[in-house]
Amino acid sequence: MKKNSVYIETYGCQMNVADSEIVMGILGNNGYELTQQIKKADIVLLNTCSIRDNAEQRIYGRLGNLKKIKSNKPNMLIGILGCMAERLRKDLIEEKKIVDLVVGPDEYRRLPELIDSAFNGEKGIGVKLSRTETYDDIIPYREDGLQAWISVMRGCDKFCTFCVVPFTRGRERSRDLNSIIDEIKLLSSRGFREVTLLGQNVNSYMDGSYDFSDLLASSAAVDRSLRIRFTTSHPQDLSDKLLETIASNTNICKYIHLPVQSGSNRILEEMNRTYTIEHYLTIIDKARKLMPNVSFSTDIISGFPTETYEDHLATLDIMQKVRYDGAYMFKYSPREGTKAFKMVDDVSEETKSKRLQEIINLQQQISLEINQSLIGTEDIVLVEGESKKSELFFSGRTDSNKIVIFPATIGIIEGDYVKVKINRATSATLFGDLVEVISKRETEVNSIAV
Repeated sequence: MKKNSVYIETYGCQMNVADSEIVMGILGNNGYELTQQIKKADIVLLNTCSIRDNAEQRIYGRLGNLKKIKSNKPNMLIGILGCMAERLRKDLIEEKKIVDLVVGPDEYRRLPELIDSAFNGEKGIGVKLSRTETYDDIIPYREDGLQAWISVMRGCDKFCTFCVVPFTRGRERSRDLNSIIDEIKLLSSRGFREVTLLGQNVNSYMDGSYDFSDLLASSAAVDRSLRIRFTTSHPQDLSDKLLETIASNTNICKYIHLPVQSGSNRILEEMNRTYTIEHYLTIIDKARKLMPNVSFSTDIISGFPTETYEDHLATLDIMQKVRYDGAYMFKYSPREGTKAFKMVDDVSEETKSKRLQEIINLQQQISLEINQSLIGTEDIVLVEGESKKSELFFSGRTDSNKIVIFPATIGIIEGDYVKVKINRATSATLFGDLVEVISKRETEVNSIAV
């Protein structure tokens, strides 16, 4: 009997990438085959993001493309997974009539059942949020590679006024620490070289008496040749203990993504961010005293309701004080269901765009200055493969999450750690020459089929 084939497209954050791997694990265990060719698929699933309006509009555009494919293959099922499924289920099912399945982030275990229902002519809908679901016992499907992302907790309890996550992914709940460590051991045995621990607010992780610092230290102890990263942190929960844990473990990357969102205390209060700029800067100072080479990235929202020009200048000021290595910068877009949606969106699109461009320009300048200060220094790079632009060069990443390009060399493969001397820099990329090989990727990598 022919197995039904599934094609999955993933949009949005790394949490969605990790969720797609969970979905593939569930479907693989239930007899489905994965395909990389959409026209050969019996089932097409779009794993979606609702964090900004632009993300949702991309999905609506994609559904228009899929309608043409489905017209030539009427029995194909089309499903929406993730945050849009929970938020817009009625619109997706009733308005976009080509959608057969709508499944939220906490109902992936029901996918085989809902797919069966859809093949029998019913609409497969599962969008309930859970206070307990963590998919702890599901082994995600992962292709062989270097990097893996592990969801260690789900949901969020912060209720920032601009954010839909508590409404689309539910309240916070954490996975069992031992199950996470077992997953990291498996990844290490398969030859992975970098693991990122994920959560909407990852440093509020709690499993009994174990906090995120304990999880981070236990993860690092599995394999000292395995880099450990984490994202995303909330400033309120970034403790001294956590900073000390990062500093004291050589394979925990000295890179912290710490969203500030705004440099104005008044706007932070309107956003319900629960910290002040003064507290935020204290964290930065503590981190740099413990780890002089630590790098920071951040999130910034431009044009939040009631934002004045003075508030905007305060954001530029915090950027100058912290000097982020990188930033994700966005215009505010109202999200239905959030508290901010009820606020008057009183900053014009023209003003939002102008302020955002000033933020982008400043960040590019700072990133360029930081990167150019590294010319002449040496750093250890995890080789990720050929450069996107030329097979004559390799691309890799430093502990501080900087991309490094250097000449391809015989005998070096992806997964090797090498030392590179930096000789040129742009705002986004470092360029250098190979100094020496630090360690080889020796683990035999075996493919795990679905």
